[in-house]
Formats: sequence, C-alpha cells, structure tokens
Amino acid sequence: MFYRRKFYIVKNEFVEVFNAHFNENNLPNQIKHGARLLGRWMIPNDETTTEIFAIWEYDSYEKYKEIEANVRGDQEHVSKVNAWYDEHGGRDYVIKNYLLEVRSEQIETTLKRG
Repeated sequence: MFYRRKFYIVKNEFVEVFNAHFNENNLPNQIKHGARLLGRWMIPNDETTTEIFAIWEYDSYEKYKEIEANVRGDQEHVSKVNAWYDEHGGRDYVIKNYLLEVRSEQIETTLKRG
C-alpha cells in the first residue's frame, strides 16, 4: 500500500470555501478515478490560519501516479477547478492570499506488519 498526506495551511476566512470545493469537486473526482480517502481533518494552526490535511490510500505508488494522471487529465474536472479559482480571484491570487502552504507527501506506517 501507498499512503499520502495532502496538507494545507489555509487562511481562516477561506476555510469554508476551501472545504466546500473539496467536497463538491475534488473528492468526487479523486474517488471517480480510484483514490481512497481514509479521512480529512482540520485543526487551528494559529490565530489567522487553519491546518487541513487528508490521508489517502492507494494500492501502490504506481497506482497513485496513474490515478493522479487521470485526475489531472480529466478535462471536466480541470474546467471546474479553473472556474473555482477564477471565481475567487485566480489561481495565483488564491495561492498567495489563502492557501499559504500546500504539501503532498508519502507517509509510512510505524506498525509491524505481521
């Protein structure tokens, strides 16, 4: 199995908008292409920002790469994402002003496999 943590630091005033976008656009497209969401959480980061992160599971790293290529190649989804960014001032504006940090990283279990 391959596990990925997708991590964001989001300005508090944008959290509701960002979570709605995830639930309405990103999650359905990920699932459509075979990704499995184990969970998505948020915690206060400081007075002005919130940390939001999701844990995803894939059968293998190769399967993750295949799913991500299909997600990014889904033109209907890409159009929705671009329209969402445009609605909120454009991609650069959103990233500069609302999504202060974004990371995608592999995570590994510390449990013994038996």
